[in-house]
Amino acid sequence: MLLAQLTDLHLRPPGMPADRVVETNMLAERAFRAVRRLTPAPDAVVLSGDLVDTGSPAEYDVLVTLLRRYLRCPVFAIPGNHDRRENFRAALADLPGVTEDAEFVQYAVEEYPVRLVMLDTVVPGAPHGELCARRHEWLERTLAAETEKPTIVVMHHPPFDSGIGHMDAMKLRDAEAFVAVMERHRQVQRILCGHVHRAVTARVAHAIASIAPSMAHQVALDLAPSAPSALVMEPAAFQLHHVTPAREIVSHTAYVEEYPGPFPFLTPAVTAA
Repeated sequence: MLLAQLTDLHLRPPGMPADRVVETNMLAERAFRAVRRLTPAPDAVVLSGDLVDTGSPAEYDVLVTLLRRYLRCPVFAIPGNHDRRENFRAALADLPGVTEDAEFVQYAVEEYPVRLVMLDTVVPGAPHGELCARRHEWLERTLAAETEKPTIVVMHHPPFDSGIGHMDAMKLRDAEAFVAVMERHRQVQRILCGHVHRAVTARVAHAIASIAPSMAHQVALDLAPSAPSALVMEPAAFQLHHVTPAREIVSHTAYVEEYPGPFPFLTPAVTAA
Protein backbone atom coordinates (compact mmCIF):
# COMPACT_ATOMS: atom_id res chain seq x y z
CA MET A 1 0.00 0.00 0.00
CA LEU A 2 1.20 3.50 -0.83
CA LEU A 3 -0.23 6.51 1.01
CA ALA A 4 0.53 10.07 -0.15
CA GLN A 5 0.36 12.80 2.51
CA LEU A 6 -0.21 16.35 1.27
CA THR A 7 -0.46 19.21 3.71
CA ASP A 8 -0.63 22.98 4.14
CA LEU A 9 -1.78 23.99 0.66
CA HIS A 10 -3.10 27.39 1.84
CA LEU A 11 -5.19 27.84 -1.30
CA ARG A 12 -6.48 31.34 -2.06
CA PRO A 13 -9.17 32.80 -4.32
CA PRO A 14 -7.86 32.93 -7.90
CA GLY A 15 -5.31 35.72 -8.42
CA MET A 16 -4.65 36.33 -4.72
CA PRO A 17 -1.29 35.14 -3.28
CA ALA A 18 -0.92 33.97 0.32
CA ASP A 19 1.06 36.26 2.63
CA ARG A 20 1.26 38.69 -0.33
CA VAL A 21 4.09 36.72 -1.98
CA VAL A 22 3.23 33.00 -2.32
CA GLU A 23 1.28 31.82 -5.37
CA THR A 24 -0.13 28.87 -3.47
CA ASN A 25 -2.70 27.88 -6.10
CA MET A 26 0.02 27.48 -8.74
CA LEU A 27 2.27 25.59 -6.33
CA ALA A 28 -0.56 23.28 -5.24
CA GLU A 29 -1.46 22.49 -8.84
CA ARG A 30 2.17 21.59 -9.56
CA ALA A 31 2.13 19.28 -6.54
CA PHE A 32 -1.09 17.59 -7.59
CA ARG A 33 0.42 17.02 -11.03
CA ALA A 34 3.48 15.43 -9.38
CA VAL A 35 1.24 13.09 -7.39
CA ARG A 36 -0.70 12.22 -10.53
CA ARG A 37 2.58 11.22 -12.27
CA LEU A 38 3.67 8.83 -9.53
CA THR A 39 4.33 5.23 -10.56
CA PRO A 40 3.03 3.24 -8.84
CA ALA A 41 0.09 5.49 -8.10
CA PRO A 42 -0.89 6.03 -4.45
CA ASP A 43 -3.70 3.85 -3.14
CA ALA A 44 -4.99 6.83 -1.17
CA VAL A 45 -4.17 10.46 -0.35
CA VAL A 46 -4.44 12.07 3.07
CA LEU A 47 -4.75 15.85 3.37
CA SER A 48 -3.55 16.86 6.84
CA GLY A 49 -4.98 20.34 7.19
CA ASP A 50 -4.62 24.00 6.24
CA LEU A 51 -6.03 23.12 2.86
CA VAL A 52 -7.03 26.76 2.33
CA ASP A 53 -5.75 30.01 3.77
CA THR A 54 -8.75 31.82 5.28
CA GLY A 55 -11.52 29.21 5.12
CA SER A 56 -13.64 31.01 2.53
CA PRO A 57 -16.00 29.14 0.17
CA ALA A 58 -14.10 30.56 -2.83
CA GLU A 59 -10.89 28.93 -1.59
CA TYR A 60 -12.61 25.57 -1.14
CA ASP A 61 -13.92 25.87 -4.71
CA VAL A 62 -10.28 25.95 -5.86
CA LEU A 63 -9.51 22.86 -3.79
CA VAL A 64 -12.46 20.89 -5.12
CA THR A 65 -11.47 21.74 -8.69
CA LEU A 66 -7.91 20.48 -8.11
CA LEU A 67 -9.08 17.27 -6.44
CA ARG A 68 -11.43 16.47 -9.29
CA ARG A 69 -8.85 17.35 -11.93
CA TYR A 70 -5.89 15.36 -10.61
CA LEU A 71 -6.75 12.69 -8.05
CA ARG A 72 -8.37 9.38 -8.97
CA CYS A 73 -7.78 7.55 -5.68
CA PRO A 74 -9.70 7.93 -2.40
CA VAL A 75 -8.95 11.16 -0.50
CA PHE A 76 -9.16 11.45 3.29
CA ALA A 77 -9.02 14.97 4.74
CA ILE A 78 -8.95 16.76 8.08
CA PRO A 79 -8.96 20.52 8.76
CA GLY A 80 -6.17 22.72 10.10
CA ASN A 81 -6.26 26.03 11.93
CA HIS A 82 -6.54 28.01 8.65
CA ASP A 83 -9.62 26.00 7.63
CA ARG A 84 -13.15 26.84 8.76
CA ARG A 85 -14.83 23.65 9.81
CA GLU A 86 -18.33 24.56 8.57
CA ASN A 87 -17.11 25.54 5.10
CA PHE A 88 -14.73 22.56 5.00
CA ARG A 89 -17.62 20.18 5.73
CA ALA A 90 -19.90 21.82 3.17
CA ALA A 91 -17.35 21.84 0.34
CA LEU A 92 -15.88 18.38 0.99
CA ALA A 93 -19.03 16.55 2.05
CA ASP A 94 -18.52 14.00 -0.74
CA LEU A 95 -15.20 12.85 0.71
CA PRO A 96 -15.31 9.79 3.00
CA GLY A 97 -15.87 10.51 6.68
CA VAL A 98 -15.97 14.31 6.50
CA THR A 99 -19.54 14.58 7.81
CA GLU A 100 -19.56 11.34 9.81
CA ASP A 101 -19.24 13.12 13.16
CA ALA A 102 -21.92 15.68 13.96
CA GLU A 103 -19.48 18.24 15.37
CA PHE A 104 -15.90 17.49 14.32
CA VAL A 105 -14.16 16.18 11.20
CA GLN A 106 -12.86 12.89 12.59
CA TYR A 107 -13.33 9.30 11.51
CA ALA A 108 -11.60 5.95 11.06
CA VAL A 109 -10.70 4.34 7.71
CA GLU A 110 -10.83 0.56 7.95
CA GLU A 111 -10.37 -0.87 4.46
CA TYR A 112 -6.56 -0.86 4.12
CA PRO A 113 -3.71 -2.98 5.55
CA VAL A 114 -3.27 -0.22 8.12
CA ARG A 115 -6.05 1.63 9.88
CA LEU A 116 -6.25 5.42 9.52
CA VAL A 117 -7.60 7.44 12.43
CA MET A 118 -8.27 10.99 11.21
CA LEU A 119 -8.31 13.36 14.19
CA ASP A 120 -9.69 16.92 14.35
CA THR A 121 -7.46 19.20 16.50
CA VAL A 122 -8.89 22.57 15.41
CA VAL A 123 -9.84 25.31 17.87
CA PRO A 124 -11.98 27.79 15.86
CA GLY A 125 -10.27 31.15 15.54
CA ALA A 126 -7.04 30.01 17.24
CA PRO A 127 -3.71 28.94 15.73
CA HIS A 128 -2.97 26.22 18.31
CA GLY A 129 -4.57 22.79 18.47
CA GLU A 130 -6.49 21.15 21.26
CA LEU A 131 -8.46 18.02 22.08
CA CYS A 132 -11.54 18.70 24.18
CA ALA A 133 -12.97 16.01 26.45
CA ARG A 134 -15.27 14.69 23.70
CA ARG A 135 -12.44 14.38 21.20
CA HIS A 136 -10.22 12.64 23.76
CA GLU A 137 -13.06 10.22 24.48
CA TRP A 138 -13.62 9.63 20.75
CA LEU A 139 -9.92 8.94 20.18
CA GLU A 140 -9.71 6.52 23.10
CA ARG A 141 -12.86 4.70 22.04
CA THR A 142 -11.89 4.56 18.37
CA LEU A 143 -8.44 3.14 19.10
CA ALA A 144 -9.84 0.62 21.59
CA ALA A 145 -12.23 -0.70 18.93
CA GLU A 146 -9.34 -2.26 16.92
CA THR A 147 -6.15 -3.07 18.80
CA GLU A 148 -4.60 -5.67 16.48
CA LYS A 149 -4.34 -3.74 13.20
CA PRO A 150 -1.38 -1.39 12.67
CA THR A 151 -2.71 2.16 12.94
CA ILE A 152 -1.77 5.61 11.67
CA VAL A 153 -3.15 8.69 13.44
CA VAL A 154 -3.44 11.75 11.18
CA MET A 155 -3.70 15.16 12.87
CA HIS A 156 -2.83 18.72 11.90
CA HIS A 157 -1.12 20.03 15.04
CA PRO A 158 1.96 18.09 16.16
CA PRO A 159 1.98 16.84 19.76
CA PHE A 160 5.71 17.57 20.19
CA ASP A 161 8.13 20.50 19.99
CA SER A 162 9.94 21.05 16.71
CA GLY A 163 12.50 23.49 18.14
CA ILE A 164 11.07 26.34 16.03
CA GLY A 165 9.76 28.51 18.85
CA HIS A 166 6.97 30.45 17.17
CA MET A 167 5.53 27.22 15.73
CA ASP A 168 5.86 25.33 19.01
CA ALA A 169 3.69 28.01 20.61
CA MET A 170 0.95 26.85 18.23
CA LYS A 171 1.31 23.07 18.60
CA LEU A 172 -1.24 20.73 20.26
CA ARG A 173 -2.10 22.00 23.75
CA ASP A 174 -2.11 19.46 26.59
CA ALA A 175 0.03 17.12 24.52
CA GLU A 176 0.74 15.05 27.63
CA ALA A 177 -2.84 13.78 27.63
CA PHE A 178 -2.52 12.76 23.97
CA VAL A 179 0.76 10.97 24.69
CA ALA A 180 -0.94 9.07 27.51
CA VAL A 181 -3.55 7.80 25.04
CA MET A 182 -0.78 6.69 22.68
CA GLU A 183 0.96 4.83 25.50
CA ARG A 184 -2.19 2.76 26.00
CA HIS A 185 -2.48 1.86 22.31
CA ARG A 186 0.69 0.26 20.99
CA GLN A 187 -0.95 -0.58 17.66
CA VAL A 188 -0.37 3.06 16.68
CA GLN A 189 2.82 2.93 14.64
CA ARG A 190 2.81 6.39 13.09
CA ILE A 191 1.44 9.86 13.80
CA LEU A 192 1.27 12.09 10.70
CA CYS A 193 1.06 15.87 11.15
CA GLY A 194 1.21 19.12 9.20
CA HIS A 195 1.20 22.73 10.43
CA VAL A 196 4.97 23.39 10.73
CA HIS A 197 5.76 23.52 6.98
CA ARG A 198 8.93 21.46 7.42
CA ALA A 199 9.91 17.78 7.46
CA VAL A 200 10.41 16.94 11.16
CA THR A 201 10.52 13.57 12.93
CA ALA A 202 10.21 12.71 16.63
CA ARG A 203 9.06 9.92 18.91
CA VAL A 204 5.71 10.19 20.70
CA ALA A 205 5.31 7.40 23.25
CA HIS A 206 6.32 4.29 21.24
CA ALA A 207 5.22 5.70 17.85
CA ILE A 208 7.15 7.63 15.21
CA ALA A 209 5.63 11.06 14.68
CA SER A 210 6.41 13.08 11.58
CA ILE A 211 5.52 16.45 10.12
CA ALA A 212 5.27 16.68 6.34
CA PRO A 213 6.63 19.72 4.50
CA SER A 214 4.22 22.07 2.79
CA MET A 215 3.27 21.74 -0.86
CA ALA A 216 3.72 25.54 -1.04
CA HIS A 217 6.09 27.61 1.15
CA GLN A 218 8.17 26.39 4.08
CA VAL A 219 8.74 27.88 7.53
CA ALA A 220 12.29 29.21 7.91
CA LEU A 221 14.55 26.77 9.74
CA ASP A 222 15.67 28.87 12.69
CA LEU A 223 16.16 27.06 15.99
CA ALA A 224 17.10 30.15 18.00
CA PRO A 225 14.74 30.46 21.01
CA SER A 226 13.39 33.87 19.98
CA ALA A 227 13.49 33.45 16.19
CA PRO A 228 10.86 35.56 14.37
CA SER A 229 8.24 33.90 12.21
CA ALA A 230 9.22 33.84 8.54
CA LEU A 231 8.60 31.83 5.40
CA VAL A 232 11.07 30.71 2.74
CA MET A 233 10.63 29.38 -0.76
CA GLU A 234 12.52 26.13 -0.24
CA PRO A 235 11.52 23.32 -2.62
CA ALA A 236 7.96 22.15 -2.04
CA ALA A 237 7.52 18.51 -1.08
CA PHE A 238 5.09 15.89 0.15
CA GLN A 239 5.48 12.53 1.86
CA LEU A 240 4.88 8.98 0.70
CA HIS A 241 4.21 6.33 3.34
CA HIS A 242 4.83 2.81 2.04
CA VAL A 243 3.15 -0.01 3.93
CA THR A 244 5.23 -3.14 3.34
CA PRO A 245 3.79 -6.67 3.05
CA ALA A 246 4.84 -7.13 6.68
CA ARG A 247 2.71 -4.04 7.50
CA GLU A 248 5.70 -1.95 8.46
CA ILE A 249 5.54 1.73 7.48
CA VAL A 250 8.45 3.29 5.58
CA SER A 251 8.32 6.99 4.67
CA HIS A 252 9.88 9.03 1.86
CA THR A 253 9.95 12.76 1.15
CA ALA A 254 9.11 13.45 -2.51
CA TYR A 255 9.91 16.81 -4.07
CA VAL A 256 7.47 18.52 -6.39
CA GLU A 257 10.16 20.05 -8.58
CA GLU A 258 11.48 17.98 -11.50
CA TYR A 259 15.22 17.46 -11.71
CA PRO A 260 17.60 15.99 -14.31
CA GLY A 261 17.84 12.18 -14.33
CA PRO A 262 17.54 9.43 -13.46
CA PHE A 263 20.98 8.39 -14.67
CA PRO A 264 22.39 4.86 -14.30
CA PHE A 265 25.28 4.27 -11.94
CA LEU A 266 28.28 3.37 -14.10
CA THR A 267 31.16 2.33 -11.88
CA PRO A 268 34.45 2.20 -13.79
CA ALA A 269 35.97 -1.25 -13.98
CA VAL A 270 39.03 -1.70 -11.77
CA THR A 271 42.01 -3.10 -13.68
CA ALA A 272 45.06 -4.72 -12.20
CA ALA A 273 48.25 -2.66 -12.22
